[in-house]
Amino acid sequence: MYENLVHPEDTIVAIASAQGIGAIGLIRVSGNQAFSIVQKIYKGKTLSTQNSHTIHYGHIADGDKILDEVMVAVFKSPKSFTTEDSVEISCHGSMYIQSEIVRLLVQNGARLAAPGEFTLRAYLNGRIDLAQAEAVGDMIAAQNSSQLDLAINQMRGGLSKKLNELREKLLNFISLIELELDFGEEDVEFADRSELEERIREMILFIQPMIDSFRLGNAIKNGIPVAIVGRPNAGKSSLLNALLEEDRAIVSDIAGTTRDTIEEEIHIKGISFRFIDTAGIRQTEDLIEKIGIEKAKQTIEKATLVIYIFDSSELSSEELQHDLQMIKTHNAQANILVLANKTDKLDSNNLQNLIQQLTDKKTSYLTISLKGNHHSDIDNIRERLYQLMHLEGIAGSSTIISNLRHHESLSRSFESLTQSLSLLRSKTSGDILSFELRRAIDAIGDITGTISNDEVLGNIFGKFCIGK
Repeated sequence: MYENLVHPEDTIVAIASAQGIGAIGLIRVSGNQAFSIVQKIYKGKTLSTQNSHTIHYGHIADGDKILDEVMVAVFKSPKSFTTEDSVEISCHGSMYIQSEIVRLLVQNGARLAAPGEFTLRAYLNGRIDLAQAEAVGDMIAAQNSSQLDLAINQMRGGLSKKLNELREKLLNFISLIELELDFGEEDVEFADRSELEERIREMILFIQPMIDSFRLGNAIKNGIPVAIVGRPNAGKSSLLNALLEEDRAIVSDIAGTTRDTIEEEIHIKGISFRFIDTAGIRQTEDLIEKIGIEKAKQTIEKATLVIYIFDSSELSSEELQHDLQMIKTHNAQANILVLANKTDKLDSNNLQNLIQQLTDKKTSYLTISLKGNHHSDIDNIRERLYQLMHLEGIAGSSTIISNLRHHESLSRSFESLTQSLSLLRSKTSGDILSFELRRAIDAIGDITGTISNDEVLGNIFGKFCIGK
C-alpha cells in the first residue's frame, strides 16, 4: 500500500468528509501541484496568488458545464497540515458531486490518496512525529471526552518531547562509551559512570508509570469492560436493565435464565463502560448452562472491573468468600465492586456480618435494593465505578499510555535499561553495556518514529480513513 512513500512529488486528493449524504462535503488536495491542478476546474480567483489561510468563493466546472458552487480554502507551504501546498474544497454534500470533483482532479493530474496518506506526509515532512500521528487517528475515533483527552495529550507532543530528551542524553553516553572502546588498550573512561547510572534511573522512573498506566489507558480507549457476575437470581439482569434504563435483559424468578453474555455500553462522566451480563454461577448438569457459566468465567478474566452482586437475604458469608475468591483466581488485577442486593429483606446485623468479610483493598461494596425506586442506588453504583478506575485528572495527565505499540516499545526499553543498570554495577565491559543501551534507545525511537520502517508505517497509517 505504501509504495507511494517513494513518490512524494505526487499531488494527492481524497474526500475528507464522512460517507453518505450531508449538507457539506470536503475534498482535500495536497502536493506541489495542488494549486495548478485545482485551478484547472475552479472558476474563481487565481489560487496561487492568494494569501495562505484564506477562503474563496467560486464554481467547479467540467469544461463549460458548471458542476457545483463551492468555497475553496488555500494553505501555502509550509503552513499546512502536510507542510505542502494544500487546497480544501467545500462543496454540497451529494456523493455524486464529491465523486465528480475527485474524478476531475484525478483527470487533471492528481492521484487518489491512500488511507492516512495526508497524516503520513505530515509525519514524513517533520510536522509531527509518529506518536502524534497515531494520536490523530485516536482523535478521529474518540467517542467520549476521556478518549479525546488521551488523544489530545499525546497530540500535544509532551510525551515525545520528554522521551526524545532522555534518548538524546543516553545517546551522548553511548558515544562516549564507544569512544572508550577505541582506546581499549589505554584503560580510559570518558563517560562518567555515576552520571550514567543517574540518567538510567531517571528513565526507568519515567517509563515505569507509563507501562503501569496501559491497562487503564487501553480500557479508556476501547471502553472499560465490566463483568456483572453472581449466582442465579441475585439481580444481575435487573442491575443491567437499571443501568441502561431499559429492559435489555430478561428478568425472571427461574434460575438460569441467562445462558449467554449480554453486552451493552453506557457513558459515565464521559467514560465508556461496557457492561457484560453473565450467566449465574452455580453447579449445574445443564449442558447449555455450563457453557454460559464458562463464558462468565472468561468474561471475568478479560474484565477491568467486576461487579459481583448477591442476594444478601440468602447468601452466607462462607459462600460470599468462596465466590470472591473465584473471581480473584480468574482475575487478580480487576477491581471488584460487591453489591449486597435485596437489603430490604435483611436486618442490619446480618448485613454487617457479611460486609465485614470484605477486607481486600481492591474490593469495594455498596448495599442496594433493585426493587421499587432504585435511582439513588444506581447513581451510587455509577459514581463508585468511576472512582474505582481513578479517573479524576485524566485530562491533565500526559503519562497514560493507551497504545499497544507504545506499551510494547516501553516494555522493551525498560527491560534493557534494567539490564544496563545491572551491567553498570557489575562493571561489565563497555561493548556489552553499549549494546543494551542501544536496545533501550531504539525501543524509544520506535515510539516517536526516530527509527521506523515501511512495514510499521503501513500498519499504522493503513488503519486511517481515506482523506486523513
